[in-house]
Amino acid sequence: MTSKITIPGWTGSPTEDRLPDLRQERAVQTRAQVLRAAAEEFAEKGFKSTSIQDVAKRVGMTKGAVYFHFPNKEILAIAVVEAHYSRWPELLEGILAEGHPPLDTVVRVLDGAAKAFATDIVVQAGARLQLERSLIDAQLPQPYVGWTQLLAHLLTSAKEAGELRAGVDPEAAARALVSGFFGVQHVSDTLTGRADLLDRWPEFRDLVMTSLRA
Repeated sequence: MTSKITIPGWTGSPTEDRLPDLRQERAVQTRAQVLRAAAEEFAEKGFKSTSIQDVAKRVGMTKGAVYFHFPNKEILAIAVVEAHYSRWPELLEGILAEGHPPLDTVVRVLDGAAKAFATDIVVQAGARLQLERSLIDAQLPQPYVGWTQLLAHLLTSAKEAGELRAGVDPEAAARALVSGFFGVQHVSDTLTGRADLLDRWPEFRDLVMTSLRA
């Protein structure tokens, strides 16, 4: 299995050409602080109820300083969603480097994603903004498709290695896994604010993986 997998929507940054060109390390760090503060606001209150003033107050800056780094709230939301997606290539590359069989790689990637959804405020904010995409007057990355393509690739490799149960369609299994994973994290978010996600996810994972393994 190749260690290089390119997943559409997980790389690149469409907002880059709309942001000031920052060459000083201090300015780069400040932008990262603004992004973090925005993620906290969006995760807690959602896009509609968050203002640039809220972000500025949380990060301890003026509104003008925030606008210097992010010209409007829509671009700030896009940047948070892009930061959400930027987590996944690093997670994937680290697990691929460990050299696990394909089906174990599927499990480890999804376990890592579950941990990120449970603990990473940027991932949580990006997920909420995706759900509120109809409220945001900007084009966001298309959700779920990249995950489905990644898992289909890994499950196809698992089939070729004889790890999948006979008759399992890798693409259908990938769609089911993506639906199940995001369904579990959404239910956990709704009921407990994801406090029980790391308990709920293994229950679903073990049930499904047992049905997939040869």
